[in-house]
Amino acid sequence: MFRQVKSAIFWTLIYKFRKRLTIVALLLSIVLLSQWIYADVVEYLKLIERIEYLHLLLPIKWIVILSNIGIATYLILTIFKQDKQEKEDSKGKKEEKVEKQKIKNETKESSLNETNKDKRFSSREREFLTKKIRSEAEILRDKKK
Repeated sequence: MFRQVKSAIFWTLIYKFRKRLTIVALLLSIVLLSQWIYADVVEYLKLIERIEYLHLLLPIKWIVILSNIGIATYLILTIFKQDKQEKEDSKGKKEEKVEKQKIKNETKESSLNETNKDKRFSSREREFLTKKIRSEAEILRDKKK
């Protein structure tokens, strides 16, 4: 039972952070690939007797390796902090949506007031413009009360 729960949690986390874990795996594979390429290039330079370029090759290899390991470590350490930031951002977005909705309602009310002033509409038409439209759910809910 515990094994199944542990497995479910593990696969859920892998699915949730699949993009970030894919990037980490790619970076670590680049580290292994850079070691393989370095060995191949060193062998080639020895064959053509151009050993003077080795002093450039070694620092480049270590820069690639250390930068990839550093980026992968950063991504792993900040994997859960990103969720907190996304939650805060989503709260901010919800507040913005509420503000936008209020602005829309205010503009609708002001436009309705302007149309009420317009003499083109009859009193019956003006009444329909200002009337609150209820949905079917509201009507059914009011009937049950």
